[in-house]
Amino acid sequence: MTGAHRPRKRFGQHFLVDAATIDHIIGAIAPAADEHIVEIGPGQGALTGALARRAGRLTLVELDRDLVARLEREYADADQVQIIGQDALEVDYASLGAPLRLVGNLPYNISTPLLFHLARFVDAIEDMHFMLQKEVVDRITATPGGKAWGRLGVMLALAFDSEFLFEVGPESFDPPPRVDSAVLRLSPREAPPDITDARLLEDVVRRAFSKRRKTLRNALREVADTAHFEAAEIDPTQRAETVSADRFAALANAIAAR
Repeated sequence: MTGAHRPRKRFGQHFLVDAATIDHIIGAIAPAADEHIVEIGPGQGALTGALARRAGRLTLVELDRDLVARLEREYADADQVQIIGQDALEVDYASLGAPLRLVGNLPYNISTPLLFHLARFVDAIEDMHFMLQKEVVDRITATPGGKAWGRLGVMLALAFDSEFLFEVGPESFDPPPRVDSAVLRLSPREAPPDITDARLLEDVVRRAFSKRRKTLRNALREVADTAHFEAAEIDPTQRAETVSADRFAALANAIAAR
């Protein structure tokens, strides 16, 4: 895409401009002619051209109206490219078909709520490759027992396997962000745990990590008792950061059953 576009702070825009990083990301995605790729936040099209050339179908989700207009001009004659001028947090991804491969340099200011939103459509997703703030990627790829393990990691681990691919420095963007970034791959789990009540599970995890210095017995005293912990095979003297995603699911199921 030609012509300058002033990055807008309210959209959290940091445009990827480094050619080597762009090639690295496209190589990790490895788009194919029989695939439907959805790019969230294409911005000035750093990844879009390569995706449009290689993918069978490409759907672009962009909120910035000026960028939507530019994309519509750029791909006016590309029948395989669809442009959705909408907030990514409001898109019904299941309506786009399946399986979908999702890609994007996600705005840092909406990355966490967007990931929770996307998790709702796991059945329609083949995989996801996202550029995120490195701290967020560290939290997603964390394992129980460390300080990075928290609500975000637990909730995504219930639906996806995660892989930290590589770091990206601030100099790869215009304007440069004040933080390091990283590229992440998320793939739906082959055998995710059964969840009786998703909202109850979210509440249990939120309560546990809002008081992460307390034992689970104390942090969850309003919703769980000894019988619930026993049914879930959890020691109530543990703290939230030591409990796996599947054990949290078992605990929520035990609470729902009683």
